[in-house]
Amino acid sequence: MITAPSIPPATAGPARTQAAPAPGPAPRAAAGGRAALLVLADGRFPAGGHAHSGGAEAAVKAGRITDAASLAAFCRGRLHTSGLTAAGLAAAAALGLDLYALDEAADARTPSPVLRTVARKLGRQMMRAARAAWPCPELDALAAAFPRGAHQPVVLGAAARAAGLGPEDAAHCVAYETVGGPATAVVRLLGLDPFQATAVLARLAPEMDRVAEVAATAARQGLDALPASSAPLLDITAEQHAAWPVRLFAS
Repeated sequence: MITAPSIPPATAGPARTQAAPAPGPAPRAAAGGRAALLVLADGRFPAGGHAHSGGAEAAVKAGRITDAASLAAFCRGRLHTSGLTAAGLAAAAALGLDLYALDEAADARTPSPVLRTVARKLGRQMMRAARAAWPCPELDALAAAFPRGAHQPVVLGAAARAAGLGPEDAAHCVAYETVGGPATAVVRLLGLDPFQATAVLARLAPEMDRVAEVAATAARQGLDALPASSAPLLDITAEQHAAWPVRLFAS
């Protein structure tokens, strides 16, 4: 079920250790080029995503993913809902919008408490990797302000900016991650042929491009224009999955 409801009020996130500065873009690193984009989007970038299925484990157990065709349908739905929303946040962070306001916007767009916790844990891990790869004062300040982690898309966008990448680059990273994570997980969960899983990603490439373009365009229009699409079934099953006594993936 895919809907785009009105955004619920933001829930309280981790307390910051400093007040939010006035909005305004921080200095951007020299252009990083395609190689920096490949590093950031690489599944081997140590940002913790390998431990998460993006909702695929719950979908496999429920019988909603059984083969390559149903995997493609799941990934497409995720891409155009929560993926688009996350891509918009990352693109806005890469543009230099106020990171604290973006983190609050991410909270408001994440109704599931479990997924909010997951997003912050992944954000903390992404921050560690990003500060090692592209050290800069902006990342240091964000890490200090959110010691338990800012939302992962916000951190990814800030990392892209530190690497000299732009909003389209950050949005593409999120779009690929949105479908790449579940596809990789399903190979392990179902024993799906990895060639078929890769073919699913290749066929979704034009849609990833469109999502990234929409996200970057919205980010340039400001915080109030960012996408707020959601997938309620992913929120519901995330809460259920977290209560499983035995599971292969953290989420």
